Amino acid sequence: MLTGVSETALLTLNGRAHQARHPDAIIDDPMAIRIVDAIDFDFDKFGRRKGQEMALRSLAFDRAAIQYLTLHPAATVVALAEGLQTSFWRLSSALPDYEFRWVTVDFPPIIDLRHQLLPPSERVTNLAQSALDYSWMDAVDSSNGVFITAEGLLMYLQPDEAMGLITECVRRFPGGQMIFDLPPVLVKKLAPKGMRASRQYRVPPMPFSLSANQLADLANTVPGIQAVHDLPMPEGRGFVFKTLFPAFWQWRLTRQIRGAYTLLEFG
Repeated sequence: MLTGVSETALLTLNGRAHQARHPDAIIDDPMAIRIVDAIDFDFDKFGRRKGQEMALRSLAFDRAAIQYLTLHPAATVVALAEGLQTSFWRLSSALPDYEFRWVTVDFPPIIDLRHQLLPPSERVTNLAQSALDYSWMDAVDSSNGVFITAEGLLMYLQPDEAMGLITECVRRFPGGQMIFDLPPVLVKKLAPKGMRASRQYRVPPMPFSLSANQLADLANTVPGIQAVHDLPMPEGRGFVFKTLFPAFWQWRLTRQIRGAYTLLEFG
């Protein structure tokens, strides 16, 4: 069905759906459940990864988007390499009276699946292309603000590709914002061939990551970045995800080695 980095769309989808089904759910994502139930795919190949961390990442992205859309209710949200994310429906439910537009950018096989599995909306535009093909920027109406998401994308790019994408987004969309996530900086050193999730599946290599200090320095090294915000990890369920991980995320001694949810403000 999907291969390479695109297959991670199924991994994260399954994680969100599993968490949305849980009796003590941490995310409300009925569309994710609907898609998983509609796909004939052996999700067990992904092993025991049932995705609190995936659901919490989506919650962090949702909260940042809601904060921006509250100030810019008619903005355009651009979801780069969106995969099988269902963010548009979660945000539409959270902000039912808002008329924000949505642009999905991803490879043709993903866009074909989205057409098959997701309900159409006149507010959603699907662009079947790589996020690194910057022509997608020409299709974005920036008159009412632009919020760009790169959920689970930049880490799979080469460093020059990731930085080039960030730089071009800043240049093309002044006044906008961009949110992305990165893994711990040690991942690219400890797992250069990717992390083994199960006997049947290995997560692709992640050659790009930055420490908290390097991320903060983007405000000095990338023209047009007005501010860099290090976002907290939302609280999940159970001791590990409700207490331990959020504390680890904020602890000064571990800040430089953990992953990051980063929000950029463009000047």
